[in-house]
Amino acid sequence: VQLQASGGGLVQAGGSLRLSCAASGRTFSTMGSYVMGWFRQAPGNEREFVAAISWSGGSTDYADSMKGRCTISRDNAKNTVYLWMNSLKPEDTAVYYCAADIEAPGFPLDEQSRYAYWGQGTQVTVSS
Repeated sequence: VQLQASGGGLVQAGGSLRLSCAASGRTFSTMGSYVMGWFRQAPGNEREFVAAISWSGGSTDYADSMKGRCTISRDNAKNTVYLWMNSLKPEDTAVYYCAADIEAPGFPLDEQSRYAYWGQGTQVTVSS
């Protein structure tokens, strides 16, 4: 499974960004239903949960720090998940990673240890 994250960049505080993550690969094509999530890691910090979404899109989860400021969505026809972020703050500066794994009942969307597949990350820098 290959996950290609894109859309990062430099933005001023209060600005917006849309991150995308496209999934591909032979293993991916046989996965069936899968959940996708976004995590981030700032310099000197541990990687943390940002948002995640179920296969149908009916279940989403957001980190408390991002609630009200971001929206996760997906387009299964394009095998792509999106993360819309607004009202960005300097503390949102981090490398953002997308992750995926096979959907299962009770899958904990916010637990990064449960995700088997990870993208390479895209840098988001928010200037003050």
